[in-house]
Amino acid sequence: MKICRRGFLKLSAAAGTAAAFGGLGISLKPTVARAQLLKTRWAKQTTSVCCYCAVGCGLIVHTDKASLRAINVEGDPDHPVNEGSLCAKGASIWQLGENKRRVKNVLYRAPYSDKWEVKDWDWALERIAKRVKDTRDKTFARKNAKGQMVNRCDGIASVGSAALDNEECWAYQSMLRALGLVYIEHQARI
Repeated sequence: MKICRRGFLKLSAAAGTAAAFGGLGISLKPTVARAQLLKTRWAKQTTSVCCYCAVGCGLIVHTDKASLRAINVEGDPDHPVNEGSLCAKGASIWQLGENKRRVKNVLYRAPYSDKWEVKDWDWALERIAKRVKDTRDKTFARKNAKGQMVNRCDGIASVGSAALDNEECWAYQSMLRALGLVYIEHQARI
């Protein structure tokens, strides 16, 4: 049998490909997502959105009904963005909520201090609201330099998050517009 160099290379490439992928069980038929197979009576399924980037991949979170803790997080096969697939960060998102080192309290560091203090949530929310109101009051402009009515707040800006769905973004933006903000941006556009 006479074979040329080009034929030898083609045959070697075909044999190498068959050897590499032949035994892996690769099938081109559609597969069932693991989230659809995990049908347990003791786990509640809830859909969510990944919080890591601006893509907004859909997740299915399985929660233990007794302890109310996440036991499994997988990609949502019905989500139009990721169709069940997740990147490396999204695949490890379970560790974000189930982590012994996760901070669960409000930590406050006073100006010029080198120590963190544990504060109450009510204290933190009240302080944030007071600072937002003070900043809005100081930087609110009723009219611009031409004397035109503008009713805007130039001292506060907002960058939205990919972890919000459309309804949450609408409510958040309505609140920002009510405060008079004009510098409103979203993570997906940056």
